[in-house]
Amino acid sequence: MFGGKIACIQRQQQAAQQQSARPRSWLRGTLCPALLLGIAFALAAPADRSLAASTLVAAPDGTFQGKLDTTGTVRQFLGVRYAQPVTLNLRWKPPQPVTPSAVTQDATQFGNHCPQAFTPFGNASLTEDCLFLNVYTPNKGGDRESDRDDGRPVMVWIHGGALAVGESNEFDATKLVARGVVVVTINYRLGALGFLAHPALTGESPDHISGNYGFEDQQAALKWVRRNIGAFGGNPEKVTVFGESAGGLSTFVNLVSPTAKGLFHRAIVESGGYMLTQPTLAQAEAAGTKFANAVGCHQPNPADVLTCLRALTVSTVLGVSSFGPAPNVDGKVLTQSIAAALGSGDFNRVPLINGSNHDEWNLFVALDLDLTGHPATAATYPAVIAATLAIPPGSPAVAAVQAQYPGGSFPSYDQAVGALGTDAIFACTARFADELASEFVPTFAYEFNDENAPQNFLPAVSFRYGAAHAAEIQYIFPFASPSGLGLNLPQTPLNGNQQQLSDKMVGYWTEFAESGNPNGNDSPHWPRFHRERQVMQSLVPPTPATETNFATTHSCAFWDQLTGRTLPPGNDHDHTADND
Repeated sequence: MFGGKIACIQRQQQAAQQQSARPRSWLRGTLCPALLLGIAFALAAPADRSLAASTLVAAPDGTFQGKLDTTGTVRQFLGVRYAQPVTLNLRWKPPQPVTPSAVTQDATQFGNHCPQAFTPFGNASLTEDCLFLNVYTPNKGGDRESDRDDGRPVMVWIHGGALAVGESNEFDATKLVARGVVVVTINYRLGALGFLAHPALTGESPDHISGNYGFEDQQAALKWVRRNIGAFGGNPEKVTVFGESAGGLSTFVNLVSPTAKGLFHRAIVESGGYMLTQPTLAQAEAAGTKFANAVGCHQPNPADVLTCLRALTVSTVLGVSSFGPAPNVDGKVLTQSIAAALGSGDFNRVPLINGSNHDEWNLFVALDLDLTGHPATAATYPAVIAATLAIPPGSPAVAAVQAQYPGGSFPSYDQAVGALGTDAIFACTARFADELASEFVPTFAYEFNDENAPQNFLPAVSFRYGAAHAAEIQYIFPFASPSGLGLNLPQTPLNGNQQQLSDKMVGYWTEFAESGNPNGNDSPHWPRFHRERQVMQSLVPPTPATETNFATTHSCAFWDQLTGRTLPPGNDHDHTADND
């Protein structure tokens, strides 16, 4: 159902230009890895507060020279390598650990971001050496965490972008860090380079899997955090993984992945519930075979196919616009689909915040219809419904949706498409995930509801964007330009009421990182979500409030029936004992 996003991003792609690698002064030592590891641990041992407040930090994986931000309140450690470069023979293989170095590493500039074409949501890159992360931590003293011996809560951000575009360096962590948390933002492999499955790749794998390389990257970054974050003032036993869109989907994948067990302790999903059922490995391999055929890698010998694939230029890989990256149930990283795992309770049981935006699909209506010069009309409405929901034109489902969302009852047909796309792809799937997860873990559900949220990714269109997809990010991460060197649109700052909402949201997110419960920081009470008592927090400016009509507003009963979505029986958990 989410093919629309991938398609619209692919239509936005332009010729990628190679991003020049940042200068590095890393010297190659001649000491053996074991001795280097011992030196690194010895350097990291005196983890007192004076060391933690320095921009020179010794950690198990090495010594890193960072810098202060322009305000002097945040220490930044940028472009930290968490895995070996995935180039040459390491392309389409699991990430390999870095070797600790005795040489101080420059962590004052961002690293390369992963290969992608230019879009409004990411900047062009052809550099496969891209597995870097960034650490943002308070510059000592004055906050509630400064005297703690166990370290501050850690929040690891996974960027969105349909698993095809995006980068870690666009997100200003200042507001989060000001609340006493350590923030880590990460890159991971994207597109076909991160998610290509193929029988030849599966055949060479010791685990007989392929395709989930981007998620393995994310887990490698989480392992780096677990090993090293204590040296930066963070608590490795209090890690929150959070992300938006494909980053939210990634958070769900890690939530249910056996190989992510123990790597994090809370999860926040922003607009990531759009794909709760994943293809099988065989299905992913079939899609990968089509990709290989498209680039001429269809030799009868699997070894020759692999040689051909690894000889492709990055530009050639990016040029296959028909490939849609997605998780697959490979039997290791994912042993079952997200919905199945949440429904059975067979997942990493940590507290969960999960939510969606009130007008999610308006962003894609703008990209697919208005900005292409082809807004929906009465004549094209049925075909647009079919394309939005990835169902055959003329099927009974199209007629059912058209009856539920009569285009003439909306101000425009584009807005009708926005409403049905929001409800089908984001709102009701997020609610379904809440219903499943809340039987097993503390679950806090939200809807982002600022109808006047600034739209800083795309130009104005014929309708108001409202609380569109990605609109909530700027309330957590202030940024001057969401596209970095990309689109560079004039930016609309948050007004006073929106700043108040931003403060409340940052308070919720950081309190959750601390305790697994968002309540505190003088914000309005946010009740837990229960299957039989569906209360959500409406994130509306200036002050959030509870809402109980989400399912009705978004026609979730209709979508549950149309998709055949049903809940498993409730467990015997005593909800009356919950502190809500």
